[in-house]
Amino acid sequence: MRQVMTKRTLSPLEQVRRRTRVGVGAETLEKSAKGGAKGPVKRRLSVEDEALLQQLMSGEQDFIDSPAFYEDDAERKIYELAPDVPKPDTTWYHPVMDDLSSARGRTVKSAQQVILTGAQEKILFHQFNFARFRIWSTQQDVWKSESRIPEPEQAQEILRWHRVADRIREQIAETNLALVLAMAKRTRMSEVDFADLVSEGNMALLRAVDKFDAGRGYKFSTYACRAILKAFSRQGMKLSKYRQRFPTDFDPKLERSNFLEVKRSTFEKDAAEEVKRIVLQNRADLSDVERTVIEHRFGLEAGEVEKPMTLEQVGQIIGVTKERVRQIQNKAMEKIRLQLEAHFLGNREALAKQEALEASEAAQGDGPKPNPADVARFLESLSMN
Repeated sequence: MRQVMTKRTLSPLEQVRRRTRVGVGAETLEKSAKGGAKGPVKRRLSVEDEALLQQLMSGEQDFIDSPAFYEDDAERKIYELAPDVPKPDTTWYHPVMDDLSSARGRTVKSAQQVILTGAQEKILFHQFNFARFRIWSTQQDVWKSESRIPEPEQAQEILRWHRVADRIREQIAETNLALVLAMAKRTRMSEVDFADLVSEGNMALLRAVDKFDAGRGYKFSTYACRAILKAFSRQGMKLSKYRQRFPTDFDPKLERSNFLEVKRSTFEKDAAEEVKRIVLQNRADLSDVERTVIEHRFGLEAGEVEKPMTLEQVGQIIGVTKERVRQIQNKAMEKIRLQLEAHFLGNREALAKQEALEASEAAQGDGPKPNPADVARFLESLSMN
């Protein structure tokens, strides 16, 4: 069969579909590459095609019947002898952008818009329904057999005609995309999001393509507009019933703008309380000097409400210099940080580091460590509470 269709740029949807058509084409048989077999060798279906075939055979194919399908040489008349129908350009289609206030006055350029005549629509719908008619005919032949399983030739025939029908269906829908936008802008339901309205209109447009009978002499746009408006009405009624049943529907405007700040503050408070428990219960295995420094520096003394002491004041208590107090504090804070990450935050790496630090400390004694800023922030927050 020769399809009378002008070459055009493939849409992303078509490119994906063609990449998945492995091992399937208009030809279902091929010569054997080896000289041992003289007869043709049948190609096996890909996994995607097997799933598609199973879906197509799960129910009877629907189509709009026409006397032209039963005429002699009907396939040639409908496809080869039919005049070419112009293909649409959908590069202008940006429904979400059209919803912006600055773009409400924007219209589709006439050079990009394809308006089909009644005769051209009849050609496309005859081609579309004849492809579905051929699928239905093959289904009937399969179901009349004892196995009710399609032969390889029948499977290829069903898949081939399904792709023809799907391609023409997509062409008809893309030609009439402007109808959906026009009806959506005209309807403008305040309770329905514009993107949801366009999506519902697109689905109604596809259903209208499947149900339209071009033999009655009406334009498809008339039928499609009524179908789209009915879909909008159903969408509005559905949302209205939902709001009546759930009157406290989520409103983004009522969402607190400082949610992240509150969540972060709550986490820091919990972490600070955990740090306090680590120090008071000595779960970080602090030495007496380290614990004394931390308790005095950040006001963690049990039962006392005095202000935190400076490094110099703590040094006078334990009899060392201010710099030595800083080193002891850094060492103790590193232990606390590892304990916090290992058991409060669930960091296994921190747990391993804690064990390695304890082993190193037992072998080498105390030494200065870097100042971990996160633990210092937690401890300072405690001193202010």
